Amino acid sequence: MSIASKLRISPFLIGLMIVSLGTDLPEIFNSIFSSAAGHGDINVGDSLGSVLAQMTLMLGLIAIFGRAIKVKRNEIIVVGACELLALIAAVSMVEKGYISRMNAIFLVASWPLLMLIVKNVVKKDYEVSNIDGRLFLHVVVAILGYAGIAVGAYVVINSVITLSTLLHLDEYLISFFLVAIGTSLPELAVELTAIRKGQYEIAIGDAIGSSIIDAGLSIGIGSLLFPITVSGRLAETTGLYALLASFLVILTLALRERLDKKAGIFFIILYGLSYAVLSVQS
Repeated sequence: MSIASKLRISPFLIGLMIVSLGTDLPEIFNSIFSSAAGHGDINVGDSLGSVLAQMTLMLGLIAIFGRAIKVKRNEIIVVGACELLALIAAVSMVEKGYISRMNAIFLVASWPLLMLIVKNVVKKDYEVSNIDGRLFLHVVVAILGYAGIAVGAYVVINSVITLSTLLHLDEYLISFFLVAIGTSLPELAVELTAIRKGQYEIAIGDAIGSSIIDAGLSIGIGSLLFPITVSGRLAETTGLYALLASFLVILTLALRERLDKKAGIFFIILYGLSYAVLSVQS
């Protein structure tokens, strides 16, 4: 966040385009390592589960533990539409049961294209402080943090495989619920920190921006390097539910133009209902 704050763009775009990329590194590394190991269900399950967790559970938690946040309807509509488009593209590909390299190229390319659209549409009327001498230190700390995330992602992949084998649980479901919660915690930490510092737009931008990355870049990056197969029926069901939940969240924010405790409770309920949907599917 310290690096991002040196750039001359609005706080909302900082959260959407820059902070979200850093907080989404766990999903990105998980995608690469799980795809390389031939476990596509961990890649897709974690990515789609993270979309759902960030759009419902994480937004709900920051609303409950933080103060009411005003949002701009035009910004929410634009970025919300981009998130829904990215998720629709992902669901249409994973429901086939595999992701080819051509599919992966489209998913990876969708993120910069959508960010370009947002950057050109959302008003940029905010200037930040000049770069100071601490920028190099921030960069070094960030690099060390990214290295730690990579090691953690490798450990998580092996843990999921072992847990699935020992307990005879589906890798996809473990990844969609358990792993996705873990990889979404950096977003929650950053968003709560941003709220404490009064950077409410960064918090909202990070939550939605991370979901856009998960739906496109995160799923695609691993399968671009290592084409994967996936449990198509589970991926389709969970992806469609994430799509419905995302639509309801975006609609709620656009109509009310605020994220408060009432909205937060509704979003958390949406997340909880996903367990009922999966139990019916099972």
